[in-house]
Amino acid sequence: MLELYEGSLPVEEILSKWYKKFKDKNYGAFIPFIGIVRDEGGISGLSFDIYEPILKSWFEEWQKRANKEGAYLLMAHSKGDVPNHTSSYISAVLSPQRKVALRLINEFVEDFKASAPIWKYDLIEGKRVYAKDRSLKLKGAGILKNV
Repeated sequence: MLELYEGSLPVEEILSKWYKKFKDKNYGAFIPFIGIVRDEGGISGLSFDIYEPILKSWFEEWQKRANKEGAYLLMAHSKGDVPNHTSSYISAVLSPQRKVALRLINEFVEDFKASAPIWKYDLIEGKRVYAKDRSLKLKGAGILKNV
């Protein structure tokens, strides 16, 4: 399940909703990860642009991978501005076994940081400034050449 929200994520609401939906589905582990915007470098927050078709495709591939191990993925992310000390990202893995869920949440979050089509901007003095020094080039991005 992939959910996108405008602005900061309502963390308690999302986690409660996910827990209520899946607590009776016989998963033994529910491992969430919550990303919180830090106050650093003079920013007042972060802002995000998302290319939804590629994000959905990327997430669906991860869901298939998790399903092969009897696990299920959940993810919520912000679009637009997110002030410091609020959340822009939540993911979770549900699995019959704790070890599978712990391994998958780590692999999923790491690949999210490297591969998800989400562009991050710093909010500085009311302006969006591309966070180039903290951004990674997406796999397959760039101009195609005839070989």
